[in-house]
Amino acid sequence: MGSTTTTDEIRLQELKAFDETKAGVKGLVDQGILKIPTLFHNPPHNFSTNTKQTIPVIDFTNIGKDPNARQEIIRQVREASETWGFFQVINHGVPLNVLQDMKDGVTRFHEQDTEVKKEMYTRDLTKPFMYNSNFALYSPAPLNWGDTLVWHMFSDTAKPEDFPVVCRDIILEYGRHVMNLGLELLELLSEALGLDPNHLKNLDCYKGNALLCHYYPPCPEPELTMGAAGHCDPSFFTVLLQDHIGGLQIRHEDNWIDIPAIPEAFVVNIGDVMQIQEC
Repeated sequence: MGSTTTTDEIRLQELKAFDETKAGVKGLVDQGILKIPTLFHNPPHNFSTNTKQTIPVIDFTNIGKDPNARQEIIRQVREASETWGFFQVINHGVPLNVLQDMKDGVTRFHEQDTEVKKEMYTRDLTKPFMYNSNFALYSPAPLNWGDTLVWHMFSDTAKPEDFPVVCRDIILEYGRHVMNLGLELLELLSEALGLDPNHLKNLDCYKGNALLCHYYPPCPEPELTMGAAGHCDPSFFTVLLQDHIGGLQIRHEDNWIDIPAIPEAFVVNIGDVMQIQEC
């Protein structure tokens, strides 16, 4: 009797074949596919969407100049973190042109020639830079329709020549700005918890940062898949920059809420580790 190939074995073969292309989801789109592989099929979701609600938008104007303004910002951060776990930040000090240049740089990287990108494709977590599709590719879960470039900002082994040429300068500039904003947020969250402003920084909460640059190519069957499935962030917090397309949703009181894409804003997500810290 001949051996029978199981469904799991077929899936593993398909995953390996996809991984070995090193072209990611963008590679599938470049092939001109009209039907997405079943690996990307997500089960139907019964979303209960509440578009009337929205997360708080906190204005950081005068945060370092006016003590009263700072105390009001701390109050808003505390309330938003406790009530929502999310908030948007405007007038945060990162120039608007830097935000736009960063979004353009990410697009340039993901839309450059596949043969160039392949040189950076890896699943080796020790690398200061990684480009691949779906971190948990070999898990049982359906795949997400997206590719990602990762810079492990805590790595001291990265050299300028290791950065992608098409977005090297803007990644470094953006990284400096976001790190400064992250340190400011750590101070605010410390004070919101009634602690010394340096409390979270002294716990090295600013170390271990990673910059994730996601790219979601056009999908021929968007009703069958998701760019990013529902998840929690296992971090202190995430600082997210949306593009003009938007699409981000958060779950609040059993509703999925659309987060409007404000060009000059960052979305801050209080992560799992921060919630443990608060406890």
